Amino acid sequence: MTLTKARLITIITERVLRSEIITMLKEKGATGYTETEATGEGSRGIRASDWAGRNVKIQTIVSDKVAEAIMENIAENYFENYAVIVYLRDVEVMRGDKYFTT
Repeated sequence: MTLTKARLITIITERVLRSEIITMLKEKGATGYTETEATGEGSRGIRASDWAGRNVKIQTIVSDKVAEAIMENIAENYFENYAVIVYLRDVEVMRGDKYFTT
């Protein structure tokens, strides 16, 4: 069994950013993602309305370089004006070639 070190990025944000963030992930080098609905409460409180739909949780497994580019983009473009949480974990994956572009 061969494992490859990688990074798991988890982004939890408003549904209105879904398409934009997914596009950015691909532009920065992510080869795929997983998306689920998310609910909860944080520093901005509970959502006052669900008119735009529930929050989304988007996860992607990437290399260190791609992870850094994604994290920087989110910090620069979304933190100030949107409810966004992003965190990074070290992971080990099988079939690492599925997660990294050459």
